[in-house]
Amino acid sequence: QVQLVESGGGSVQAGGSLKLSCAASGSIFSISTMSWYRQAPGKQRELVADITRRGITNYADSVKGRFTISRDNAKKTVSLQMNSLKPEDTAVYYCSQGGSYWGKGTLVTVSS
Repeated sequence: QVQLVESGGGSVQAGGSLKLSCAASGSIFSISTMSWYRQAPGKQRELVADITRRGITNYADSVKGRFTISRDNAKKTVSLQMNSLKPEDTAVYYCSQGGSYWGKGTLVTVSS
């Protein structure tokens, strides 16, 4: 049984930083691609960033150069460091393992 629990969301002013973390349970974490998605009010869920089991990363154009995804296979965690936050980054952020398992999300609010 895979469980994903996100933490680290909150409110921040534009230009600030937040770090999201996702703790995973289960035995397949180390071989899974891990992803962060987000969903803003009234919008579809979108991919923010993902990282393969070998550490290859991919980012949405809107966050390139500002966000950094990383993982620790020994601790079964994946993190998202978010810098230079913008009001348009406001959303619920979800952790996903392989696109099959999802956390409940953590809210990030960026005020101007």
